[in-house]
Amino acid sequence: MSRGKSIRVKAALGAVLALVAGLLAQPTGDRLFAQDAKSQGTIEKAFPNSNKCKRCHERVFEEWETSPLSKSIHSPAFRATLDAFLASPAGKDKALCFRCHAPHVREFPDHVQVFIDQAKSGDPQMDGVACAQCHLIKQVDRAKQPPEPKYEAAGSKILYGPYKDFAQNLAHQSMELGLFRKSDLCLNCHQSVPAGVNLGKSNDLLGNWDQSKAVKSGKECQSCHMPEQTGESANGEKKRTVANHTFPGRIGKLRQEAAKLDVETKIEGDKTTVTVKVQSLVPHNLPTTHPAWATVVLDLDIKGKNLKTVFAEKRVYGRVYQDAKGQRTQFDFEAVKVLEDTVLKPEELRIETFTFPTPKDTKTFDVETTLSYAPVTGPAPFLQRIEAESSKGSQDPVFQAIEIVKRTENIPVK
Repeated sequence: MSRGKSIRVKAALGAVLALVAGLLAQPTGDRLFAQDAKSQGTIEKAFPNSNKCKRCHERVFEEWETSPLSKSIHSPAFRATLDAFLASPAGKDKALCFRCHAPHVREFPDHVQVFIDQAKSGDPQMDGVACAQCHLIKQVDRAKQPPEPKYEAAGSKILYGPYKDFAQNLAHQSMELGLFRKSDLCLNCHQSVPAGVNLGKSNDLLGNWDQSKAVKSGKECQSCHMPEQTGESANGEKKRTVANHTFPGRIGKLRQEAAKLDVETKIEGDKTTVTVKVQSLVPHNLPTTHPAWATVVLDLDIKGKNLKTVFAEKRVYGRVYQDAKGQRTQFDFEAVKVLEDTVLKPEELRIETFTFPTPKDTKTFDVETTLSYAPVTGPAPFLQRIEAESSKGSQDPVFQAIEIVKRTENIPVK
């Protein structure tokens, strides 16, 4: 073999070896991306993306798209919390957060990293809580805590729902199931907080909801959070009574029915006392305290001359946790103890008393009381992370208070 030919053979062999080495040394991220794509395809085959449902169920899809459920793994607050959880000792159970935020993870425990990667991407292509995650549930086992959903077998075309008069179609087979008219359907995500299970009953999410007057009168979760309306279930169907899928609660007008305030002002010379009766009108805890920043706040604002605030005080309804180091924490997955519990229990009446100096140099003063869902709170790095993750920055809705009910009275000074 000539020297020139030998050089060419060696060069070709070197190129082949380099190519093989290059493939073997291909960035782990690329291989994982391919694996994730394959896993995601497997997951979506069993739990089709809601975009596929939109083709026939446009009304339902558009309602769901505006709901908190559609953002269950999309929100900056969830991503920031997920990172904190995974970095904690409790984070060994990587699937825990997703059992509620993307409950079909229960069917794919070996693919939990896909769920994590999707959520962390900030623009997940898979759904968290959407059509398939609910309508493939065929049973809920309430004997387990939290209750465990049983899903239809992968590949099945059966979808469950509350209607008898469903339309026959080629996309899937419909089946009426009484479960979809009962609160049981919601309990696997909304009854208890798995991360705080070591706290026992002191960290219950809903409280004694099943003993409330509302439930005893026959109301289910769907009565308020999926109110009946007239419309189409599928495009072109005859209009009938259907369920609303915006899931009103903290978001939506339903919150205005969550509580009422009765305010009484008594002036005794230089001292004034304001008594506020806070009546919860919901059959579950207010707020449902997961995580700990989900608080409700009663603000009292006294405005004197020129509407200048002369006195302000608040009451906070929620829970305060303590971690293993004895420090306060917003995260129940770090908690070993509930330090304080001021949550409004189901249908509870709470009486708050405020005392302050009677405003001077004015003939009248305003008493302004507001009950609101408070903005997200927590350690500065956590809040900064949410702000950085959000396309709206500090204007993200999570940083804004959401008013429930407000009362304003003008009081004459005698």
